Amino acid sequence: MTSVKVYLDNEQDTVELGKRLAAIITPPLILNLSGELGAGKTTLSRGLIQAFGHQGAVKSPTYALVEPYELAGVDLFHFDLYRLSDPEELEFMGIRDYFTKNSICIVEWPDRGHGLMPEADISCHIKYLDAGREVEIVSGSEKGQLLLSKFK
Repeated sequence: MTSVKVYLDNEQDTVELGKRLAAIITPPLILNLSGELGAGKTTLSRGLIQAFGHQGAVKSPTYALVEPYELAGVDLFHFDLYRLSDPEELEFMGIRDYFTKNSICIVEWPDRGHGLMPEADISCHIKYLDAGREVEIVSGSEKGQLLLSKFK
């Protein structure tokens, strides 16, 4: 398991981290984002999604659970499981259909889908540290290890 720690001073640093991750990832990929409310999960997602070519706003799919993006030959799905009351709800929405060989799935609050979500290739754990944030990026698969070896 490979692990990298990054310190973020502000929101722009968080967006930039998303762009840096976008530069190394390819489908199929599952990226889990965890951390307290307001830690920067959606901000990091915005940087990543916009780096893949999305021109509009990136909002947290808190109520819809998933926001799809079709970008330059990649199916990108942004999940926010915060409001999930039972992991079984994921079965009703056809969760397995989202994880294809052409998809990148960003999952905020992955612990809420425990037991039904596939293992992540890369996980980012965001925590408050002083006035900024510390992000620990951890590989969860061979592919994740390979990708993190390219992280600069």
